[in-house]
Amino acid sequence: MNFLPAAVTALHLLVLLLFFIATLDKGWWVLPDSQGLNLWYDCAPQNRSQGWECSSLGLSPLLRGVQGLVVSSLLLSALGLLLFLGQLLLGPRGRLLLAPATAQLLAGLAALLGAGLFVAGGDRASGGRPGHCPVLAGLGGALALVSGGGYLRLRTRD
Repeated sequence: MNFLPAAVTALHLLVLLLFFIATLDKGWWVLPDSQGLNLWYDCAPQNRSQGWECSSLGLSPLLRGVQGLVVSSLLLSALGLLLFLGQLLLGPRGRLLLAPATAQLLAGLAALLGAGLFVAGGDRASGGRPGHCPVLAGLGGALALVSGGGYLRLRTRD
């Protein structure tokens, strides 16, 4: 019995869960007072009041880019799962899973690039630190690359 389709499906669901949590959780940036912020808030230190000024929409181009990359990785991963299940269940026998593999590989690259850009963003270095969500996005991105590579080895209903 071939367990590879089930393993790839489980890996893909794990990747999708990691992307979903990373996109919505409040752990992208941790302020010095241990308050966590999600990806949709842009905070900057205020020199006069020694506090933080936060806007609900990220106004910096870097943050907008990270938001787009992380949401794209979530959508591409969901599309990859749907393509995989559709081709596995309804597609002709013996064909390579190139469409789902491409979607997973692009999702992984987008997540890794988004997490890397967020962590490397220099304007946030004056206070606070990155939280656990960039790590989750990076882990999900790496697993998406593994999953996409697994698709390339898998043929439908062998």
